[in-house]
Amino acid sequence: MVDPLIEKAKNGSEHAFRMLVEMYKQYVFKCIYGVLRNQKDAEDASQEAWMKIYTSLPQYEHQGFKTWMTRIAVNHAIDCKRRQARQREDLVDELPVKESRDAVERRLLKKEQKQLVLRHLEEVPESYREVIEGFYIKEKSYQQLANEQHVQVKTIETRLYRARLWMRKHWKEEDFI
Repeated sequence: MVDPLIEKAKNGSEHAFRMLVEMYKQYVFKCIYGVLRNQKDAEDASQEAWMKIYTSLPQYEHQGFKTWMTRIAVNHAIDCKRRQARQREDLVDELPVKESRDAVERRLLKKEQKQLVLRHLEEVPESYREVIEGFYIKEKSYQQLANEQHVQVKTIETRLYRARLWMRKHWKEEDFI
């Protein structure tokens, strides 16, 4: 009884395919539900699996229709489960990590301090300003600064040392509180 239906469905009969769906829809659903363990997801995946079965009918070679159909359904369910796992991972990656109150305060203080230093930087001689801004504000390494300014690392160290001396001499701590 099934073989003539399969043959008709392969030849494009929608009625024959609908009859196959009616005969096996519960079976396909149970196979998929066994993998996904979720009613709604299994219903959606069953619909998609039937679409795959329909488009794959021309490749069916009359060797155990139920086994062939089950393989397509289970493979599709496994693909759905993997896709869901990836989506959950992506969502977890996108969630902001809840920061402690102290961490938030530290971050805000650091930002405020940077802004305050930037305002005071205009007083600093140009030769020191670049290294102070690069090292403290942009958090670049000595090597990065040396490469950008086309000088030796030792030159950056010296400029930063002298810039610190200049700041100690000209700035007061209360200016930054």
